[in-house]
Amino acid sequence: MALWMVRAGRHGQQEELALGDAVVVIGWDDMPDLSGPGTKEEMRSLCERLYPDAPIGRISNMLGQLWGFARGIQVGDLVALPLKGRPAVAVGKCTGPYEYRPGGPEGARHVRPVKWLRTDVPRSEIGQDLLYSLGAFMTVCQVTRNDAEARFQHIVETGRDPNLFPRGTVVPALKDPSDEDTGTVADLEVLALDQIRAHIAARFKGHGLARLVAAVLRAQGYHAFASPAGPDGGVDIVAGGGPMGFDQPRLCVQVKSGASPVDVSVLRELQGVMKNFAAEQGLLVSWGGFKDSVHREGRRVFFEIRLWDSDRLIDALLANYEKLPEDMQAELPLKRIWTLVLEE
Repeated sequence: MALWMVRAGRHGQQEELALGDAVVVIGWDDMPDLSGPGTKEEMRSLCERLYPDAPIGRISNMLGQLWGFARGIQVGDLVALPLKGRPAVAVGKCTGPYEYRPGGPEGARHVRPVKWLRTDVPRSEIGQDLLYSLGAFMTVCQVTRNDAEARFQHIVETGRDPNLFPRGTVVPALKDPSDEDTGTVADLEVLALDQIRAHIAARFKGHGLARLVAAVLRAQGYHAFASPAGPDGGVDIVAGGGPMGFDQPRLCVQVKSGASPVDVSVLRELQGVMKNFAAEQGLLVSWGGFKDSVHREGRRVFFEIRLWDSDRLIDALLANYEKLPEDMQAELPLKRIWTLVLEE
C-alpha cells in the first residue's frame, strides 16, 4: 500500500465534486485519454506533442504526475486530498483504475474512484513533516518519507497522527521543506501558515485562544470583553462598537479550542445565547473546524453568525497583525516577507 497526494484544483475548485462523487480528479483537460500510452516514453511523447514549447523540466514534471495518476496509483492505495475550503485533509482508498470522462465537467475529466474514509482530518492533527510533504507544488505525488503510509493509516483509524508533538509543544521548524527523494518544491505560503497554526495551537491553548480572538476583534475596532477562564454561560467574548462597546454591531463570540470539528448543536447554542445578550450578530470560532452540518446551517444564518476555523482566524490575525498590542506580537512573532511565486 502506498500513499498519494492528489489535489482538486489549485484553488480547490473541484473539492465538492471529488468528495460528492467519490473520486480524485486532476486538470489537464487538453490531455486525451491517459490509458492509451502504455509506457512512460509514450506518455512523454504525448506531452511533447501537446506542449511543443514547454521546457524539458516542465515536461518531466508533467510526465511524473500524469503517469503517477493513471498508472502509479494502485487499487488499495491511500489518497490524501488537502482541502482548500477548510483547514483539513480528506483521506480515502483507491477503489478502481483510471477513468477518462470526456463529457465530465471542466477540470474533472481524468478521475480515479475512491472510497472516502475521512473527510475532515484537521491539519492540526497531522505532523508538521507530513504537512510539508502535502504542501508540495504538485497536483499528484507519492508521499514516502517518514513512514507516511503507516501514519496515515493510523490517522484513518484514529483521526490523529501518532507522531504528532504533544499539545503545548512548540514545534521546531524543519530546515529544508523540499523533498530530496522526488525533487518536489514546497509551497512556502502553505508551509508558513501551517507553522503559524502549530505555534498558535501550542501557545494559545484552551482559554488562551479566546484571548487571541479578543485581541483580533479589538484590532478590528471592537470594544471586546473576554470572560475569565471557567464556565462562561455559552459565550466567551462579548464585543460592541463605539469607545465603550455600547454601539452596534453587538457581538457574542463562542470559542472552541479543541482539535475536533464541532457539530451543529454548538451553532444553535450560540443562537440562543445571542438572544439572552440582545446581540444582533454572533461569531463561532472552532480551531478544529466544523462538521458539514454546521456549514449547511451556516449558510442559512449567514447574515446573523459568522464561522471562523483556524484558517479564517489566521486570515483575520494577519490582516490586523500590526494593530495588535506589543505583548501579543511578542507571543506570536511574525515577519512579512516577499518571495517569488513559483508556477505549478
